[in-house]
Amino acid sequence: MPKTNFRKIATPRWVIENAFSSFFEFSERKHDEGVSNGYVYLAINLSGNSIGDPSLLGYIHQKLRDHNIPPQNISFEITETAAIANLANATHFIKEMRAIGCHFALDDFGSGLSSFAYLKNLPVDYLKIDGSFVKDIVTDPVDHAMVDAINKIGQVMGIRTIAEYVENEDIFYTLRDIGVDFAQGFGIGKPEPIFDEDRYHGQMEL
Repeated sequence: MPKTNFRKIATPRWVIENAFSSFFEFSERKHDEGVSNGYVYLAINLSGNSIGDPSLLGYIHQKLRDHNIPPQNISFEITETAAIANLANATHFIKEMRAIGCHFALDDFGSGLSSFAYLKNLPVDYLKIDGSFVKDIVTDPVDHAMVDAINKIGQVMGIRTIAEYVENEDIFYTLRDIGVDFAQGFGIGKPEPIFDEDRYHGQMEL
């Protein structure tokens, strides 16, 4: 694909418009099947550059109205490193999105050098624990201690935790024993076409 076409497709507005449109159609189908909209959620990853765009907030507000999507059904994600690199923009963006009811997750948490220090300044709803700590949690006591520490900090701050890279039942049950809230990974469900009719869950509550 020519580079110019790739850039056009990859813009945040294209992602948001198409994700919201697909989400609305999927929610309507599920509603017709008797599934409450409260059980259907959408998470969208944003880049550090995206949250620095002052016009993106207004665009998201407008698209939520255009597609009649309850803000509480939408969660945005940004990696810890991107948030730290754009701390002022990230903090403003998160506060504005949460003010209208959207949720926010800090992705790959623990990968930065000063994770806990920056966390105090980022009013997020979820911490996604970096998979590098999760994949060997059953056999590596250091990884186990790191995940336990991140989870405890999240509990104290009222932030729910999501473990990435959950590949098997041993990891799943270890995380449940620690008290992590949600699990995500191939052991829960592999990547599927957007809003697949038969498999539309990407993470599981522990």
